Amino acid sequence: MKRALPFLFCLLLLGGCASPEEPVAKAEPESSSASSSMAFSEANAPLSITDSTGAVIEVSPSPRAVSLYSSYAQAWVLAGGGLSGVTEDAVKERELPLPEGVSIIGTVKDPNAEAIIALEPELALLSLDIASHMEIGPTLESAGIPCAYFRMDTFEDYAFMMEQFCRVTGNEGCYEKSVVKVKEQIDEVKEKASGASSHPRVLLMRAFSTGIKAKTDDELAGAILKELGCENIADEHPSMLEDLSLEEVILEDPDFIFVTTMGDEEKALEYLESATGQNPAWTGLSAVKDERCIILPKDLFHYKPNDRWGESYEYLAKILYPELFP
Repeated sequence: MKRALPFLFCLLLLGGCASPEEPVAKAEPESSSASSSMAFSEANAPLSITDSTGAVIEVSPSPRAVSLYSSYAQAWVLAGGGLSGVTEDAVKERELPLPEGVSIIGTVKDPNAEAIIALEPELALLSLDIASHMEIGPTLESAGIPCAYFRMDTFEDYAFMMEQFCRVTGNEGCYEKSVVKVKEQIDEVKEKASGASSHPRVLLMRAFSTGIKAKTDDELAGAILKELGCENIADEHPSMLEDLSLEEVILEDPDFIFVTTMGDEEKALEYLESATGQNPAWTGLSAVKDERCIILPKDLFHYKPNDRWGESYEYLAKILYPELFP
């Protein structure tokens, strides 16, 4: 169920918003098609994973893995893989059900190299978008631990990752259920949304405990909004990504305002309220007056939704096009 954002939450902070983590330069995977058939290795054939940089990493069959990011940990488990270590976010934030004996190897932004090496894993899963992962990777590789670097900004990224995971675990049925069937759901939602008589203009914001940022399709929710036919006003005003302009937002008067939160959601919303509650001009915006200012749930739009990508598309489609998604 979506939540309407009270208007006191919906006044923008002008400037002073710094991103807590700068992503590294992006690299595209060689393939990301969810519709391609799985190519499972023949008996006794060497196994390998191709990561999002295009690197090919040799691995043992069903390798014991450590994951430095909870979304990758969940994807690995979905593929039938075993884990020997995860970061704290997997337990404290994502609340993944993990078997006994899985060790905590630090936090997602501060993984512990010594703890990882002590587990003697056969594979480490790291994120290309987290600087500390890029820094720790060479240390793990020097210790003989194969490292695979992924990113998962879109469903295609997820499909590519799962193809790699399912191939080395041999779990072909999971690929069919967690990727192929999910893609069918997404395609159905996109096809229905394409029949709308008009497409909304939106503003997407990310709130955290110390700031607010406008976001475009580099954000999970932004990529889905774009695929559903929305026009993000931040695309027309790139300056909003660094310094949100009240005047520009009022001029554009978006049909919807969507908010994702990073870190502690309660603190993020407290900051948003305290930073935006002093400007009554915002209450004249259509999205505020008509209660179309929405906080998006973290499980579908902050954490990578993995096998729930179809739910993420449908969640937004029902808000944007209620006449098509009753």
